[in-house]
Amino acid sequence: MIPVRSVLAAGTLVFISSIAWAQPSASTVGAGAAHDGSATIGTGGSAAAGGTSASTLGLGATSKGPGGTSSSIGGAGSAAAVNGKATSRTKIHSNPQMLQGHSRAKAQDGGTWSKSMTHTKVPHGGDLSSRTKSMAHQPGGPPAKSTTRMR
Repeated sequence: MIPVRSVLAAGTLVFISSIAWAQPSASTVGAGAAHDGSATIGTGGSAAAGGTSASTLGLGATSKGPGGTSSSIGGAGSAAAVNGKATSRTKIHSNPQMLQGHSRAKAQDGGTWSKSMTHTKVPHGGDLSSRTKSMAHQPGGPPAKSTTRMR
């Protein structure tokens, strides 16, 4: 579970640095591995500005064995705002071709906002992929952005 630890560590650093220097910050990470027809993949990220923060992550796995193929997917999102509005949602979709997970989180306090989005795909018999985009903004300055894509 290295990706989850990395995501949590990155999110903690982003949140602490945002509070300490009052600058928007965004960070994303990703990891993946494959061996003997089985594979895992994951990305995640966090963003923070002012009194807002948002984080998302997505994980996918597939395993091939004598009994067939098994796949799994998961995602999560979290957002917080001191004096504003925060929303998060995760949707998992399944069809005969693939599993897909979408996680979104956004926090806004006036013109200050933070958001993060993760999209993970686990195709049946194909290559796994995951992408996370995180952004944060405070009025009067440029937004902080970070994107990680894993295939």
